[in-house]
Amino acid sequence: MTTAPPSQAGARWRRARGPIAVVAVLVLLSFVVSLGARPERTGSLEPEATTPEGSRALVNILEEQGSEVTVARDSAAALDAASGDALVVLAASHRLTRGELERLAASDADVLAVRPTGPALRLLAPGVEMVGRGDDVTPEPECRLPAARAAGAADAGGESYSGGDSGCYPVDGGEGLVVAERPDGAATTVLGATAPLTNERLGREGNAALMLNLASGRDVVWFLPDVPAQSGQSTVWDLLPLPLRWSVVPLGAALVLLALWRGRRLGPLVTERLPVVVRAAETTEGRARLYAARRARDRASAALRADTAERLRTAVGLAADADADAVAAAVALRTGDDPAQVRRLLYGAPEGGDVADDAALAALADDLDRLEGRLSPGA
Repeated sequence: MTTAPPSQAGARWRRARGPIAVVAVLVLLSFVVSLGARPERTGSLEPEATTPEGSRALVNILEEQGSEVTVARDSAAALDAASGDALVVLAASHRLTRGELERLAASDADVLAVRPTGPALRLLAPGVEMVGRGDDVTPEPECRLPAARAAGAADAGGESYSGGDSGCYPVDGGEGLVVAERPDGAATTVLGATAPLTNERLGREGNAALMLNLASGRDVVWFLPDVPAQSGQSTVWDLLPLPLRWSVVPLGAALVLLALWRGRRLGPLVTERLPVVVRAAETTEGRARLYAARRARDRASAALRADTAERLRTAVGLAADADADAVAAAVALRTGDDPAQVRRLLYGAPEGGDVADDAALAALADDLDRLEGRLSPGA
Protein backbone atom coordinates (compact mmCIF):
# COMPACT_ATOMS: atom_id res chain seq x y z
CA MET A 1 0.00 0.00 0.00
CA THR A 2 1.42 3.41 -1.03
CA THR A 3 0.74 6.77 0.61
CA ALA A 4 0.66 10.17 -1.00
CA PRO A 5 3.64 12.46 -0.48
CA PRO A 6 3.25 15.12 2.22
CA SER A 7 2.99 17.85 -0.37
CA GLN A 8 0.02 16.22 -2.11
CA ALA A 9 -1.77 15.53 1.23
CA GLY A 10 -1.39 19.18 2.21
CA ALA A 11 -2.77 20.35 -1.14
CA ARG A 12 -5.82 18.11 -0.77
CA TRP A 13 -6.49 19.42 2.73
CA ARG A 14 -6.26 23.04 1.56
CA ARG A 15 -8.78 22.32 -1.21
CA ALA A 16 -11.21 20.48 1.10
CA ARG A 17 -11.11 22.66 4.20
CA GLY A 18 -13.24 25.38 2.63
CA PRO A 19 -16.26 23.13 1.85
CA ILE A 20 -15.83 21.33 5.17
CA ALA A 21 -15.95 24.62 7.04
CA VAL A 22 -19.10 25.70 5.16
CA VAL A 23 -20.87 22.43 5.95
CA ALA A 24 -19.84 22.64 9.62
CA VAL A 25 -21.20 26.20 9.89
CA LEU A 26 -24.51 25.18 8.29
CA VAL A 27 -24.87 22.23 10.67
CA LEU A 28 -24.13 24.48 13.63
CA LEU A 29 -26.65 27.10 12.49
CA SER A 30 -29.32 24.45 11.98
CA PHE A 31 -28.72 23.13 15.46
CA VAL A 32 -28.96 26.59 17.00
CA VAL A 33 -32.16 27.42 15.10
CA SER A 34 -33.75 24.12 16.14
CA LEU A 35 -33.10 24.91 19.79
CA GLY A 36 -35.23 28.05 19.59
CA ALA A 37 -38.01 26.61 17.45
CA ARG A 38 -41.23 25.54 19.11
CA PRO A 39 -43.65 23.00 17.64
CA GLU A 40 -46.70 24.31 15.83
CA ARG A 41 -49.92 24.16 17.80
CA THR A 42 -52.59 21.93 16.37
CA GLY A 43 -56.22 21.24 17.14
CA SER A 44 -59.72 22.35 16.30
CA LEU A 45 -60.05 26.13 15.79
CA GLU A 46 -56.41 26.67 16.77
CA PRO A 47 -55.59 30.20 15.49
CA GLU A 48 -51.93 29.30 14.82
CA ALA A 49 -52.57 25.96 13.09
CA THR A 50 -52.38 25.52 9.33
CA THR A 51 -53.98 22.05 9.52
CA PRO A 52 -57.45 21.51 8.01
CA GLU A 53 -59.20 21.85 11.36
CA GLY A 54 -57.18 24.95 12.36
CA SER A 55 -58.16 28.59 11.86
CA ARG A 56 -54.95 30.30 10.74
CA ALA A 57 -56.48 31.31 7.40
CA LEU A 58 -59.36 33.18 9.06
CA VAL A 59 -56.95 34.97 11.40
CA ASN A 60 -54.84 36.08 8.43
CA ILE A 61 -57.92 37.41 6.58
CA LEU A 62 -59.10 39.33 9.63
CA GLU A 63 -55.68 40.92 10.03
CA GLU A 64 -55.57 41.82 6.33
CA GLN A 65 -58.95 43.53 6.74
CA GLY A 66 -57.54 45.75 9.48
CA SER A 67 -58.68 43.85 12.59
CA GLU A 68 -56.18 43.25 15.35
CA VAL A 69 -56.39 39.60 16.44
CA THR A 70 -55.25 38.80 19.97
CA VAL A 71 -54.90 35.14 20.94
CA ALA A 72 -55.81 34.49 24.58
CA ARG A 73 -55.11 31.19 26.31
CA ASP A 74 -56.71 31.97 29.70
CA SER A 75 -59.70 33.96 30.93
CA ALA A 76 -57.63 36.72 32.54
CA ALA A 77 -55.83 37.49 29.27
CA ALA A 78 -59.10 37.33 27.35
CA LEU A 79 -60.88 39.77 29.66
CA ASP A 80 -57.93 42.18 29.60
CA ALA A 81 -57.90 42.20 25.80
CA ALA A 82 -61.71 42.40 25.45
CA SER A 83 -61.90 46.09 26.26
CA GLY A 84 -63.66 48.51 23.98
CA ASP A 85 -65.53 47.21 20.96
CA ALA A 86 -63.66 43.91 20.55
CA LEU A 87 -65.35 40.64 19.62
CA VAL A 88 -64.44 37.59 21.71
CA VAL A 89 -64.42 34.37 19.68
CA LEU A 90 -64.89 31.63 22.28
CA ALA A 91 -63.85 28.12 21.26
CA ALA A 92 -63.56 25.07 23.53
CA SER A 93 -65.84 26.50 26.21
CA HIS A 94 -65.78 23.11 27.96
CA ARG A 95 -62.33 24.02 29.32
CA LEU A 96 -63.71 26.96 31.34
CA THR A 97 -65.03 26.80 34.89
CA ARG A 98 -68.35 28.26 35.91
CA GLY A 99 -66.62 31.23 37.54
CA GLU A 100 -64.70 32.02 34.36
CA LEU A 101 -67.91 31.83 32.31
CA GLU A 102 -69.67 34.15 34.76
CA ARG A 103 -66.88 36.74 34.51
CA LEU A 104 -66.99 36.59 30.71
CA ALA A 105 -70.79 36.96 30.73
CA ALA A 106 -70.54 39.98 33.03
CA SER A 107 -68.10 41.78 30.71
CA ASP A 108 -69.25 44.36 28.17
CA ALA A 109 -67.67 42.53 25.21
CA ASP A 110 -69.65 40.86 22.46
CA VAL A 111 -69.04 37.11 22.27
CA LEU A 112 -69.13 34.67 19.36
CA ALA A 113 -69.59 31.29 21.09
CA VAL A 114 -68.82 28.36 18.79
CA ARG A 115 -70.72 25.21 19.80
CA PRO A 116 -70.88 26.21 23.49
CA THR A 117 -71.54 23.73 26.25
CA GLY A 118 -74.77 23.74 28.26
CA PRO A 119 -73.43 25.89 31.14
CA ALA A 120 -71.79 28.30 28.69
CA LEU A 121 -75.02 28.58 26.72
CA ARG A 122 -77.09 29.36 29.83
CA LEU A 123 -74.67 32.01 31.12
CA LEU A 124 -73.64 33.70 27.86
CA ALA A 125 -76.94 33.45 25.98
CA PRO A 126 -79.85 33.46 28.45
CA GLY A 127 -83.03 31.94 27.02
CA VAL A 128 -81.27 30.06 24.23
CA GLU A 129 -81.55 26.25 24.18
CA MET A 130 -80.13 23.58 21.91
CA VAL A 131 -82.95 21.70 20.19
CA GLY A 132 -81.32 19.47 17.56
CA ARG A 133 -78.41 18.62 15.35
CA GLY A 134 -78.05 18.66 11.56
CA ASP A 135 -74.45 17.90 10.73
CA ASP A 136 -72.94 18.55 7.29
CA VAL A 137 -75.71 20.69 5.79
CA THR A 138 -75.40 24.12 4.17
CA PRO A 139 -78.63 26.04 4.83
CA GLU A 140 -79.65 29.43 3.51
CA PRO A 141 -79.89 32.25 6.09
CA GLU A 142 -83.66 32.89 5.83
CA CYS A 143 -83.49 35.75 8.34
CA ARG A 144 -83.12 39.53 8.55
CA LEU A 145 -79.69 39.55 10.16
CA PRO A 146 -77.56 41.68 7.79
CA ALA A 147 -74.34 39.71 8.40
CA ALA A 148 -76.00 36.42 7.44
CA ARG A 149 -78.10 37.76 4.54
CA ALA A 150 -75.04 39.32 2.91
CA ALA A 151 -73.03 36.10 3.28
CA GLY A 152 -75.71 33.77 1.92
CA ALA A 153 -75.53 29.99 2.40
CA ALA A 154 -72.90 28.80 4.89
CA ASP A 155 -71.82 25.58 6.58
CA ALA A 156 -73.78 26.41 9.73
CA GLY A 157 -75.55 23.06 9.83
CA GLY A 158 -74.33 21.79 13.17
CA GLU A 159 -76.20 22.18 16.43
CA SER A 160 -79.49 24.06 16.23
CA TYR A 161 -80.91 26.44 18.83
CA SER A 162 -84.17 28.10 19.75
CA GLY A 163 -84.80 31.37 21.57
CA GLY A 164 -82.75 34.53 21.47
CA ASP A 165 -83.50 37.79 19.76
CA SER A 166 -82.85 36.66 16.19
CA GLY A 167 -81.82 33.49 14.42
CA CYS A 168 -80.59 32.36 11.00
CA TYR A 169 -79.86 29.18 9.06
CA PRO A 170 -82.75 26.79 9.82
CA VAL A 171 -81.40 23.40 10.95
CA ASP A 172 -83.33 20.47 12.44
CA GLY A 173 -86.16 22.40 14.07
CA GLY A 174 -84.03 25.33 15.17
CA GLU A 175 -81.49 27.87 13.95
CA GLY A 176 -77.79 27.25 13.32
CA LEU A 177 -76.93 30.84 14.32
CA VAL A 178 -78.68 32.74 17.10
CA VAL A 179 -78.04 36.21 18.53
CA ALA A 180 -79.03 36.87 22.16
CA GLU A 181 -78.76 40.12 24.10
CA ARG A 182 -77.23 39.84 27.59
CA PRO A 183 -78.57 41.86 30.54
CA ASP A 184 -75.55 44.20 30.46
CA GLY A 185 -76.35 45.22 26.88
CA ALA A 186 -73.67 43.15 25.13
CA ALA A 187 -74.66 40.48 22.61
CA THR A 188 -73.71 36.82 22.27
CA THR A 189 -73.79 35.16 18.87
CA VAL A 190 -74.13 31.38 19.14
CA LEU A 191 -72.83 29.37 16.16
CA GLY A 192 -73.61 25.66 16.11
CA ALA A 193 -70.83 24.56 13.72
CA THR A 194 -67.05 24.91 13.62
CA ALA A 195 -66.79 24.44 9.84
CA PRO A 196 -67.10 28.14 8.81
CA LEU A 197 -63.98 28.98 10.86
CA THR A 198 -61.67 26.17 9.74
CA ASN A 199 -58.95 26.34 7.10
CA GLU A 200 -60.52 23.47 5.18
CA ARG A 201 -64.01 24.99 4.86
CA LEU A 202 -63.36 28.73 5.00
CA GLY A 203 -63.38 29.10 1.21
CA ARG A 204 -66.68 27.22 0.70
CA GLU A 205 -70.03 28.97 0.17
CA GLY A 206 -70.35 32.12 2.27
CA ASN A 207 -68.27 30.95 5.25
CA ALA A 208 -65.54 33.60 4.97
CA ALA A 209 -68.06 36.37 4.31
CA LEU A 210 -70.14 35.32 7.32
CA MET A 211 -67.13 35.45 9.66
CA LEU A 212 -65.97 38.81 8.32
CA ASN A 213 -69.48 40.23 8.59
CA LEU A 214 -69.82 39.06 12.21
CA ALA A 215 -66.49 40.70 13.06
CA SER A 216 -67.54 43.82 11.11
CA GLY A 217 -64.09 45.36 11.23
CA ARG A 218 -63.70 45.13 15.02
CA ASP A 219 -60.66 43.81 16.86
CA VAL A 220 -60.94 40.13 17.68
CA VAL A 221 -59.91 38.30 20.84
CA TRP A 222 -59.50 34.65 19.87
CA PHE A 223 -60.14 32.92 23.18
CA LEU A 224 -59.01 29.28 23.04
CA PRO A 225 -58.37 28.16 26.65
CA ASP A 226 -55.51 25.79 27.27
CA VAL A 227 -56.26 22.38 28.71
CA PRO A 228 -56.40 22.80 32.51
CA ALA A 229 -53.34 21.33 34.21
CA GLN A 230 -54.09 18.54 36.65
CA SER A 231 -53.14 19.56 40.18
CA GLY A 232 -53.25 16.00 41.48
CA GLN A 233 -54.50 12.54 40.76
CA SER A 234 -57.33 10.86 42.63
CA THR A 235 -57.56 7.21 43.42
CA VAL A 236 -60.58 5.07 42.67
CA TRP A 237 -61.50 5.21 46.36
CA ASP A 238 -61.51 9.04 46.29
CA LEU A 239 -63.87 9.05 43.31
CA LEU A 240 -66.50 6.92 45.10
CA PRO A 241 -69.37 8.83 46.76
CA LEU A 242 -69.19 9.05 50.56
CA PRO A 243 -72.40 6.99 51.16
CA LEU A 244 -71.01 4.21 48.98
CA ARG A 245 -67.75 4.20 50.94
CA TRP A 246 -69.64 3.95 54.25
CA SER A 247 -71.64 1.00 52.90
CA VAL A 248 -68.42 -1.04 52.83
CA VAL A 249 -68.42 -1.21 56.66
CA PRO A 250 -71.69 -3.17 57.12
CA LEU A 251 -70.87 -5.24 54.05
CA GLY A 252 -67.53 -6.28 55.56
CA ALA A 253 -69.17 -7.07 58.91
CA ALA A 254 -71.77 -9.23 57.13
CA LEU A 255 -69.02 -11.16 55.33
CA VAL A 256 -67.20 -11.82 58.62
CA LEU A 257 -70.40 -13.06 60.27
CA LEU A 258 -71.13 -15.29 57.27
CA ALA A 259 -67.63 -16.80 57.46
CA LEU A 260 -68.03 -17.50 61.20
CA TRP A 261 -71.45 -19.07 60.67
CA ARG A 262 -70.27 -21.32 57.88
CA GLY A 263 -67.11 -22.21 59.79
CA ARG A 264 -69.10 -23.49 62.80
CA ARG A 265 -71.02 -25.92 60.58
CA LEU A 266 -67.85 -27.55 59.23
CA GLY A 267 -66.62 -30.15 61.75
CA PRO A 268 -63.57 -32.42 61.61
CA LEU A 269 -63.21 -35.01 58.88
CA VAL A 270 -65.01 -38.29 59.60
CA THR A 271 -63.48 -41.53 58.38
CA GLU A 272 -66.00 -44.02 57.02
CA ARG A 273 -65.34 -47.74 57.05
CA LEU A 274 -65.86 -49.48 53.76
CA PRO A 275 -68.59 -52.10 53.86
CA VAL A 276 -66.53 -54.56 51.81
CA VAL A 277 -62.77 -54.96 51.43
CA VAL A 278 -61.74 -56.20 47.98
CA ARG A 279 -58.32 -57.78 47.61
CA ALA A 280 -56.08 -56.56 44.81
CA ALA A 281 -55.77 -60.06 43.40
CA GLU A 282 -59.53 -60.30 42.99
CA THR A 283 -59.58 -56.98 41.13
CA THR A 284 -56.86 -58.24 38.78
CA GLU A 285 -58.65 -61.53 38.20
CA GLY A 286 -61.91 -59.75 37.51
CA ARG A 287 -60.32 -57.49 34.93
CA ALA A 288 -58.62 -60.51 33.35
CA ARG A 289 -61.93 -62.34 33.07
CA LEU A 290 -63.44 -59.30 31.35
CA TYR A 291 -60.55 -59.21 28.86
CA ALA A 292 -60.99 -62.96 28.23
CA ALA A 293 -64.75 -62.70 27.77
CA ARG A 294 -64.34 -59.92 25.20
CA ARG A 295 -61.28 -61.55 23.58
CA ALA A 296 -59.48 -58.25 24.16
CA ARG A 297 -56.01 -59.68 23.73
CA ASP A 298 -54.68 -56.36 22.42
CA ARG A 299 -55.84 -54.49 25.55
CA ALA A 300 -54.48 -57.23 27.82
CA SER A 301 -51.09 -57.28 26.10
CA ALA A 302 -50.94 -53.46 26.19
CA ALA A 303 -51.65 -53.47 29.93
CA LEU A 304 -48.97 -56.13 30.58
CA ARG A 305 -46.39 -54.25 28.52
CA ALA A 306 -47.20 -50.84 30.03
CA ASP A 307 -46.89 -52.09 33.61
CA THR A 308 -43.65 -53.96 32.87
CA ALA A 309 -42.12 -51.03 30.98
CA GLU A 310 -43.00 -48.67 33.86
CA ARG A 311 -41.34 -50.93 36.43
CA LEU A 312 -38.25 -51.43 34.25
CA ARG A 313 -37.96 -47.67 33.56
CA THR A 314 -37.94 -47.02 37.30
CA ALA A 315 -35.45 -49.84 37.86
CA VAL A 316 -32.93 -48.45 35.37
CA GLY A 317 -33.31 -44.92 36.77
CA LEU A 318 -34.85 -43.11 33.81
CA ALA A 319 -37.14 -40.08 34.03
CA ALA A 320 -40.87 -40.31 33.56
CA ASP A 321 -40.69 -38.65 30.13
CA ALA A 322 -38.16 -41.13 28.71
CA ASP A 323 -39.23 -42.52 25.30
CA ALA A 324 -39.45 -46.16 24.24
CA ASP A 325 -36.03 -46.24 22.56
CA ALA A 326 -34.32 -44.89 25.68
CA VAL A 327 -36.03 -47.46 27.93
CA ALA A 328 -35.24 -50.36 25.60
CA ALA A 329 -31.59 -49.32 25.28
CA ALA A 330 -31.14 -48.98 29.05
CA VAL A 331 -32.79 -52.34 29.77
CA ALA A 332 -30.77 -54.10 27.04
CA LEU A 333 -27.57 -52.65 28.46
CA ARG A 334 -28.40 -54.14 31.85
CA THR A 335 -29.59 -57.54 30.61
CA GLY A 336 -27.29 -58.00 27.62
CA ASP A 337 -30.21 -58.53 25.22
CA ASP A 338 -30.66 -57.03 21.80
CA PRO A 339 -32.21 -53.49 22.13
CA ALA A 340 -34.50 -54.09 19.15
CA GLN A 341 -35.87 -57.31 20.70
CA VAL A 342 -36.35 -55.59 24.06
CA ARG A 343 -38.24 -52.74 22.43
CA ARG A 344 -40.46 -55.16 20.49
CA LEU A 345 -41.15 -57.12 23.67
CA LEU A 346 -41.98 -54.04 25.79
CA TYR A 347 -43.85 -51.96 23.21
CA GLY A 348 -44.96 -54.44 20.54
CA ALA A 349 -44.49 -54.40 16.81
CA PRO A 350 -45.20 -51.11 15.01
CA GLU A 351 -47.75 -52.81 12.77
CA GLY A 352 -49.44 -54.56 15.73
CA GLY A 353 -51.12 -57.96 15.67
CA ASP A 354 -48.29 -59.83 17.36
CA VAL A 355 -50.70 -61.42 19.92
CA ALA A 356 -52.97 -63.54 17.78
CA ASP A 357 -54.34 -66.02 20.38
CA ASP A 358 -54.33 -66.89 24.05
CA ALA A 359 -51.17 -68.95 23.70
CA ALA A 360 -49.31 -65.96 22.29
CA LEU A 361 -50.63 -63.80 25.15
CA ALA A 362 -49.40 -66.34 27.72
CA ALA A 363 -46.02 -66.52 26.00
CA LEU A 364 -45.78 -62.73 26.09
CA ALA A 365 -46.45 -62.72 29.83
CA ASP A 366 -43.74 -65.32 30.37
CA ASP A 367 -41.23 -63.39 28.28
CA LEU A 368 -41.95 -60.17 30.20
CA ASP A 369 -41.50 -61.99 33.51
CA ARG A 370 -38.17 -63.44 32.40
CA LEU A 371 -36.96 -60.03 31.17
CA GLU A 372 -37.88 -58.42 34.45
CA GLY A 373 -36.28 -61.30 36.33
CA ARG A 374 -32.97 -60.88 34.48
CA LEU A 375 -32.95 -57.19 35.44
CA SER A 376 -33.68 -57.77 39.13
CA PRO A 377 -30.71 -57.93 41.56
CA GLY A 378 -29.21 -61.36 41.97
CA ALA A 379 -30.53 -62.63 38.65
